[in-house]
Amino acid sequence: MAKTMWQGAVGASALFLAMSAMAQTAQAPANPNQTTGQRGTTAAGATESGTPQSNNQKLAKDPTNQMGGSGGTSASGMASGQASAAGSAPASAMAKSSLNKADQAAVVDMAMANMAEVEMGKMAQTKGTSDEVKRFAQQMIDDHSKALTEVQQLAQAKNVMLPGSLDAKHNAEAAKLNGMSGAAFDKAYMAKGGVQDHTMVLAKLKGISKKAKDADVKALADKMIPTVEQHLNAAKHDSTGKAKMPPDVGGANEHAQGKQPAH
Repeated sequence: MAKTMWQGAVGASALFLAMSAMAQTAQAPANPNQTTGQRGTTAAGATESGTPQSNNQKLAKDPTNQMGGSGGTSASGMASGQASAAGSAPASAMAKSSLNKADQAAVVDMAMANMAEVEMGKMAQTKGTSDEVKRFAQQMIDDHSKALTEVQQLAQAKNVMLPGSLDAKHNAEAAKLNGMSGAAFDKAYMAKGGVQDHTMVLAKLKGISKKAKDADVKALADKMIPTVEQHLNAAKHDSTGKAKMPPDVGGANEHAQGKQPAH
């Protein structure tokens, strides 16, 4: 009887040990390298010494993680975006002009002529001595500034690149004129900026009007011709060297009332 009881106790102990082993096997983690509890850290997140790394330490070692996430941008993505943005502006600026070479040159010539008259007009406003010269100079500034704006608008519409400053020829002429003063300056300005330049510009505009293939280029040249003719007539001087100015707005009103306009 005692032997039977001993065998039963041994069998119960063996059964208990077997069940305990099965329970431990069921609770073991699927990844043998992963520890359990609040300190759970993957093997990839541990240092060589086995100490878990902080998130900041991992980010410092892997800079690509710093730009990740839903709001991040990869370095390659930023470079691609910058290249795309850098390429779009020149592509637009270098768009092919709709004008042929001759019409493009005509637009550039019209712009240069207006720029030169504006610059010489500003110089005459400063260095001129007679009221008549100053009046003429102000008219050049006003009329040619307006014409220049129209040329710039046409150039933008037709994708024509205009110069940002006077060319060497006009700069040299301006420098020579700037070296004069007093009555000599007045006479030289009216002869150069008034008569000579407007004679050449008028001939050029008539040529553009006749030869331009683009209707808009031709129309702008035709629009400028009457103004240049007026300037030329005003700049032509008598034997005393004084310019014959057309009546201004006030003078035109006096003419309408039968009065002699003041000069």
